Amino acid sequence: MNILIFLVPAALLLGLLGLVAFLWSLKTGQYDDLEGAAERILFDDDEPEKDEPKKD
Repeated sequence: MNILIFLVPAALLLGLLGLVAFLWSLKTGQYDDLEGAAERILFDDDEPEKDEPKKD
């Protein structure tokens, strides 16, 4: 039972750290653009723009 004296504060501290990390991620806008990454994968940035006329 003496181990609970150490485990309970350690669990509360870890929970508080997790809550602080989550609130920090909310404040910095980590969850603002949920669809952007999913749509960005569809576009290929390696290919040049097709605005240039082709030389035949």
